[in-house]
Formats: sequence, structure tokens, C-alpha cells
Amino acid sequence: MSNIVAIVGRPNVGKSTFFNRLIQRREAIVDSASGVTRDRHYGKSDWNGKEFSLIDTGGYVLGSDDAFEAEIDKQVELAIEEADAIIFMVDVDSGVTPMDEDVAKLLRRVDKPVFLAVNKVDNSARAADAVEFYSLGLGEYYTIAGINGSGTGDLLDALVEALPDETEEVEENLPRFAVVGRPNAGKSSFINALIGEERYIVTDIAGTTRDSIDTKYNRFGFEFNLVDTAGIRRKTKVKEDLEFYSVMRSVRAIEHSDVCILILDATRGFDGQVQNIFWLAQRNRKGIVILVNKWDLVSKETNTMKKMEADIKKEIEPFTDVPIVFISVLNKQRIFKAIETAVQVFENRSKRIKTRELNDTLLPIIENTPPPAYKGKYVKIKFITQLPTPQPQFAFFCNLPQYVRDPYKRFLENKLRDKFGFTGVPISIYMRKK
Repeated sequence: MSNIVAIVGRPNVGKSTFFNRLIQRREAIVDSASGVTRDRHYGKSDWNGKEFSLIDTGGYVLGSDDAFEAEIDKQVELAIEEADAIIFMVDVDSGVTPMDEDVAKLLRRVDKPVFLAVNKVDNSARAADAVEFYSLGLGEYYTIAGINGSGTGDLLDALVEALPDETEEVEENLPRFAVVGRPNAGKSSFINALIGEERYIVTDIAGTTRDSIDTKYNRFGFEFNLVDTAGIRRKTKVKEDLEFYSVMRSVRAIEHSDVCILILDATRGFDGQVQNIFWLAQRNRKGIVILVNKWDLVSKETNTMKKMEADIKKEIEPFTDVPIVFISVLNKQRIFKAIETAVQVFENRSKRIKTRELNDTLLPIIENTPPPAYKGKYVKIKFITQLPTPQPQFAFFCNLPQYVRDPYKRFLENKLRDKFGFTGVPISIYMRKK
């Protein structure tokens, strides 16, 4: 369960550049999946072997200058509440601004590690100018240059030193299903509808995720933990539809789950905020089920359902092998179908395929449709094996791994889905040198 680090500060101090520099270090190696760029404000990074999730509060600020301040305050308050550590970024060019002082005032009341990063310090004259940031009352500061990375090492050393050790929960190994989505999509009602009738089989375990509640659920012989990300928030703090809040709220629940049940409001559609949460789950390689709630409120013609399903699949390309269930929590319509689907996705995610079966099934297909020659070189795939990871990852051993392009990897992925059934689960494919 990785720690969360939030980068806060007023606009244009270089938060996003710094954020991109940190997540690139890993993403370049780990994640060439498309769809990653759609989710600009969340990434994973590691330093000295310690992994953490990074949230950039940058791209969320809307409106004019006076609106800025209110938004930034909200984001900082949320970051303070949710994150394990905070990097507060300021800019040596403009010196201490009233907005910086405002943010510092919020951060001085916090009992979490706060790191003051003075950006754009790329020579010794500017390093001398940075002294004025002592006036913010946050103690030591780190001078960095986000653009070329100088100074970031010292900052990260101190950061990972201060992060709490990740506690591995010793609990029953029950599957964890996180119910996620934007505010007011019906997450709490969905959980209440599921557990409402049979109160006696429910035990509320205070969540390992700071303040979400796990509900142990047992029905039809399925037993699992439901993690509710809704109804947690004190409404006074944040105006409900703030995108930043939805994403930040979901990060912990998603990272700590096996399957994400993504609930969306049929009357609002699969909008940007829902997509953000979807890509968050996909990027964390979690099982996904999409539930279209409030289906009873949609006026229907012959193909309404088909059309909506097609629209959603268009948005989630190329990972379209995701179950979509149309439900009405209010009328208790298809909610158990939704849970059965989630259990099926969980089973798909834990599926292990024997090496022999893999090779017997896929090698003849590859022989008939080999990877296209690239720069006159022919790729020969000799052997396939599933890696021993919690989610499906496959290694294809071949003579020239560097010449296998993404479209061919997608072809292999589709064949794996076709033959072995991995609906709802992201698959990773690695080409290795034989």
C-alpha cells in the first residue's frame, strides 16, 4: 500500500514539470500502456526503493485570479487531509507572494511532513535569493530546478525518509472490491442496497485505508470486503464536484483493492471525471466493472442500452474488454448481477494458465500471423510464460524483442483474452530476449 505525496502551490511555480520528472523515472520502464497520458495528475514514483503515489494539484485550478485562491485553499486542505507528506512548491523568480503566505499558513498547522521546495534555482545567485523563503515559517527549504532536476535528489532523500513505513495488514485474504465513482452517482446507496436486507452478515471493519469503511459481505457463497469511498467526506470542506477530490479520494481505495466497481450516473454519462477514475484503476492493473446507475431515469428507445455501451467502449479504447452492467439501485434492479460480475472479474484476475497450455494455444496462432518485419528484421517468438504476479502478466521470449510494436502486442493481448477469458482485467505483455 503505497504512501501518497501531494505537490501543492500556486499556479505556474513548476509543479507539473517536477511531477513529470518524478513519474517518468518509473513510467518509462513500467508503463507504456496507452491511456496513461489522459490522467495527468496522478502517477507512481519510487526513490531509494521506496514507492509512493504522487498527486499533482496543478491542473485543477479554474477561473480568475480571485477564484484561484479559494480553489488552491481547497486543494491544500484536501491534500493535508489525504496525503502522507506534502511538497509545497514556490518560485525563486517571484519571491514570496501573498498566495504563498496563504498556503504556508494552512501548512503550518499540519502534523504531517511538509517539504518546502524552492524551484527554478539553477545558479548560486538564485540560491542566495532563496533565503527569503525562511519567512514562511516552515523551517528548512530545498532548492531545486525542476527543469533539469538539480537538487531533487536531496529533496527526495528527505521525503522518503519521512514517509511512514508501509504496514502490511495481516488480515484474512478476502478479495477487496472498491466502490468508486464521482460524487452522487449512487455509491453508498449501492452498498446499502446490497447489505440492507441482511444486516446480520455484515461486520464493519474500520478501514485500513484511513477512513473508508470495509464491509464484509457474504452472499450466494461469495465472501469479500466492500470498500466504500463515499460518504466519508465532511461536506463543509470541498464543493462536491471538485475533480481533484474525486481522484484523490479514489487513489487509496483503488490501490488497495482487487476489483474496482466504477459507478456512473446514467443521466450524466461517462464524463471526464469518471474516465479519470477508470484510467486510475486501469493503470494500477485492477479488475474493473462499470455500473451504469439510475438506468430507470433514462428514456429508452430500442437501442439506448447498446448505444450507451458503444459510447463507453469508444472512450476506454483500447482496453474495451470490460463488463458494463446497467442497474437501478433505487429499484434494486440487477444489483446482484453487478456483484456476480465483479466476482467473475476477480476470478479472471487471479487466473493462472499453465505454460504448456499457453504455448500449445498461442504458438500456432503466432506462426500463422507472425510480427510484421521491421527494418528488414524478422521476429521469431519461441516461448511464452505467465509471470508469477497478482495480476495477469505474460513474457514472450523472442530473438528481437525491441522490434515488436504496440499493435502486435495488442493483437497478442486480444488472442489471450479470446482464448482464456480475461474480461475486466488489464493484461501486461513483455517481450524478452530468448
